[in-house]
Amino acid sequence: MHPVMHLPSDADTQELRKALWHYRIGHRITEEAEGPLLWIADPRQHAELKSLVARWERGEALIVDQPANRRYASGSILTTLRHVPVTATAMAISLVIFALTGWLGNGVVMALTIVPIEISGNQFVYRSLTDGLINGQVWRLLSPAFLHFGWMHLIFNLMWLWYFGRQVEVLQGSRTMLLLLLVAGIGANLAQYFTGTVLFGGMSGVVYALLGHVWVMSRRAPQRGFFVPQMLVVFMLGWMVFTMTDMASWVGFGNVANEAHLGGLLVGLITGVYYSSRRLKTD
Repeated sequence: MHPVMHLPSDADTQELRKALWHYRIGHRITEEAEGPLLWIADPRQHAELKSLVARWERGEALIVDQPANRRYASGSILTTLRHVPVTATAMAISLVIFALTGWLGNGVVMALTIVPIEISGNQFVYRSLTDGLINGQVWRLLSPAFLHFGWMHLIFNLMWLWYFGRQVEVLQGSRTMLLLLLVAGIGANLAQYFTGTVLFGGMSGVVYALLGHVWVMSRRAPQRGFFVPQMLVVFMLGWMVFTMTDMASWVGFGNVANEAHLGGLLVGLITGVYYSSRRLKTD
């Protein structure tokens, strides 16, 4: 985030903020001693932001020409996806694998579980992770993160992957997002595996890592522009605790990869502290 200007202390900034988000200008307004301070995420949009602020100060309408706006909005989806290639690719892979699982069945699942699975006498035979790695099946360390076992499971994970992953990728870059995806995905899968579970899947370990990372960054380096509502943090942590209890199975959620959630969260908290500490040293 980069500081731009102070706004009048008694001004209602609701219309200005609505217009800034409408034109996809990432920003934040913080309360400072000199008055509200307007920050911008992308300095390349500085001139556009200044123009909107000037029109706002003159009392002009900020959102006009609805047909043009609709054309802009339709194109902005592709623009947004181009800015977050890692997040978009992870979502696309999850969707493709979910579709292939429904089409081809257990063969897809068996190819992506953390350990090799064979069928012998109409029964599943589970090999060890070491067997898979020795045979060069290193993808199994990460691939369970892309497996989902129902629409609700898929939608829930991809919704939060988009919410948190987009922040990380826009504010810290695609390389950092890719590193987080790999470390959190592998870390969460191994945490679940070492509890004795071999048949599991889902992006939720990565989601909890991103939650922890974004939350720590928003607390320790707020000038970077990260934001997560406190009630969302409470909900996500409460949900994790809820799924660790017997009540989750009583209401029909079945088995949940709790260790993957916890392992991912720990990874995210550690990376958040690491990156925020680097940022604080450079400030």
